[in-house]
Amino acid sequence: MSDPTPSPGIVTLIIRWMARAWSIASVGFILLMFIGSGLAEGFNSAQFTARDWVGLFFFPFGIVAWRREGLGGGMTVGSLLAFYAALRIMGGRFPRGPWFALVAAPGILFLMSRVLSARTPTYGVQ
Repeated sequence: MSDPTPSPGIVTLIIRWMARAWSIASVGFILLMFIGSGLAEGFNSAQFTARDWVGLFFFPFGIVAWRREGLGGGMTVGSLLAFYAALRIMGGRFPRGPWFALVAAPGILFLMSRVLSARTPTYGVQ
């Protein structure tokens, strides 16, 4: 009789593709925010404050994680932490709500996938 629990290779594959899909959704969301605000108000970079530019600088570019999960996931999580620290230092408080963490969540999934793939053989499944 076969074991009904999924193999570690399948779990890794599911987490990897969840991270990839979520990263596409995150990038799409950010682009929608910029394009939407640009169309509604006319995009003007002079309207950005120093706080806005710091936020953009630390935006987690998780695209690297599609090729190198550990590096990209680490960059994303590190960028999120630096973003929160910079906003705390500059504004005296953390951003409200879970939105930034949700946009950066694929980085955590990429790190999980990397750890799991290092532990278990993938049997040629990518």
